[in-house]
Amino acid sequence: MKDLFIKRFLFYKELAEKTFDQVSEEQLFWKYNEESNSIATLVKHISGNMLSRWTNFLTEDGEKNWRNRDSEFENDIHSKSEMMEIWNKGWQVLLEALNQIKDENWYDTILIRGEKHSILDAVLRQFAHYPYHIGQIIYIGKMLKNEDWKTLSIAKNHSETFNIEKFKSQDSSEIQENSSPVCYAKSDEVRDDYKI
Repeated sequence: MKDLFIKRFLFYKELAEKTFDQVSEEQLFWKYNEESNSIATLVKHISGNMLSRWTNFLTEDGEKNWRNRDSEFENDIHSKSEMMEIWNKGWQVLLEALNQIKDENWYDTILIRGEKHSILDAVLRQFAHYPYHIGQIIYIGKMLKNEDWKTLSIAKNHSETFNIEKFKSQDSSEIQENSSPVCYAKSDEVRDDYKI
């Protein structure tokens, strides 16, 4: 299960980084209004959360006394390289923490702000949190680039073309009708990359 979570976290990391690559350095610091966050500020918050939640997560509360969450929303990063250093530091801590998890301790108890969570619940909590903010990063990128945006998934109005290309090399008997990303259609078999 750990490998599946790592794979999915890295998928969202890559989406954010593809957005960073599309916008200019100046655009990393743009924000729609005073109540909004820039891409760089969202990076700072995601990383700050990762550092707090996953540093010594098995033995310490996930809300560290050294964390200053409010300062994570101050737009005070000055360059893309500084932003990337902050980004990579958070991801390094998260990935090292995930690699500490063993099959037998997914249901062990850890604390976040004094609240008990199983390790599985804590991972799921952050798996909802980080992609939420990465979606904001992508949305800001799309607004800024407008017609110059290079899609990170299936291009708008091109789903049918994508599916034709995806399936044209397969024999029609191999294509699973209404298959989900997790299970094959008309089957209880779970796809290999989703097995726990």
